[in-house]
Amino acid sequence: MASINLIDSFQEFKDAESIDRPTLMKVLEDVFKTLLRKKYGEDDNFDVIVNDQTGDLEIFRRREIVEDDAIEDENMHVGISEALAIEPDYSVGEELYEEVDVRDFGRRAILAAKQTLAARIGDLKKNHLLKVYADRIGEIISGEVYQIWKKEILLLDEEGNELILPKSEQIPTDFFKKGETVRAVVKKVETRNNTPIIILSRTHPSFLEKLLEIEVPEIMDGLIVIRKIVREPGERAKVAVESYDDRIDPVGACVGMKGSRIHGIVRELRNENIDIINFTNNQQLLIQRSLTPARISRMAIDDEAGRVDVYLEPDQVSLAIGRRGVNIKLAQELTGYSIDVFRDMPDEEMEYDIDLAEFSDEIDMWVIDEFKKVGCDTALSVLELSDEDLARRTDLEIETIKDVRKILEAEFNDEAAEEEQEQES
Repeated sequence: MASINLIDSFQEFKDAESIDRPTLMKVLEDVFKTLLRKKYGEDDNFDVIVNDQTGDLEIFRRREIVEDDAIEDENMHVGISEALAIEPDYSVGEELYEEVDVRDFGRRAILAAKQTLAARIGDLKKNHLLKVYADRIGEIISGEVYQIWKKEILLLDEEGNELILPKSEQIPTDFFKKGETVRAVVKKVETRNNTPIIILSRTHPSFLEKLLEIEVPEIMDGLIVIRKIVREPGERAKVAVESYDDRIDPVGACVGMKGSRIHGIVRELRNENIDIINFTNNQQLLIQRSLTPARISRMAIDDEAGRVDVYLEPDQVSLAIGRRGVNIKLAQELTGYSIDVFRDMPDEEMEYDIDLAEFSDEIDMWVIDEFKKVGCDTALSVLELSDEDLARRTDLEIETIKDVRKILEAEFNDEAAEEEQEQES
């Protein structure tokens, strides 16, 4: 039997379970028909047979038997005398089947066929991987840490496919070791240099959404709907939920008895604080809930400008702003309003304070705006906090804060001196 055994090469492809057998056989056939076209000019009269168990390849050529002087194309026709030498029962008009010795193609041609085959199978694997993960965008998957680099981590899924978890998609306090199992959500699938890249994320809101679906059966069943999720990864998250069943408390269902459902999620997210709030179309109530844990005294909403002024007791301002301004930032993202926080103080107390805008001739407005973003809209509200607290809450340099403090203190010192002089006179 004239055949070539491809078992060494074919074994790699036979194990590629992601590729179905008909597709694999078609690829093998195409590769060797290309080889035939290069040698004979055409392949219509050739049959390529591959044994997917042993890896044996057989090629048969069909030629029409004609009179010896009627041969026009030696690839398509064979003389009667040559046919009778092979089998004495042949006659003119019949077809002669001959097995082609693949070794006649030459070592280089066979090696090229193997390389082409490997390339085609590789492309099939890539396309399959892209299709599978394109359908899984937004799903949580688990992967084993295989390699850790400075800017990203390489994970392997159950089938050994490579997944990328960039540093930017990791929670700031994430720390992984080689061999550790990591859960993340499939964020996107892209191709780089003809190679499929599966990007995972642990910071995307959909990761928290899927974790909630796993822990809260009512969400999976559609009884509770997640209306919106906003996150500052590793710091805080706010989740607006709504129930279509009046008998179900969506907030209580998500938190669970004694926090049993939410605790597992908090651990997965590296102790990220998660505020579950009841969604409502009442914008005033939604804003109030979004600023939890702070208690609002009153507010003024400007729908046209998309902004709201919120007034709170002095001890509630820091709660509304949150650490590094995270709480108010998330509240703005959740509600879609620009929120300004003000201290709600008695009139007699307000007389001894000065609005920061009054210092615009000495302090740049962008600096004043930075203070206002974190609820420090008056001179006293700035002076009540230490330089370190102000630097932590705002994006201002410590030197700038000190300069502002000097200006504000000088103003109050001048007023105190004036009052003293008035009393003496």
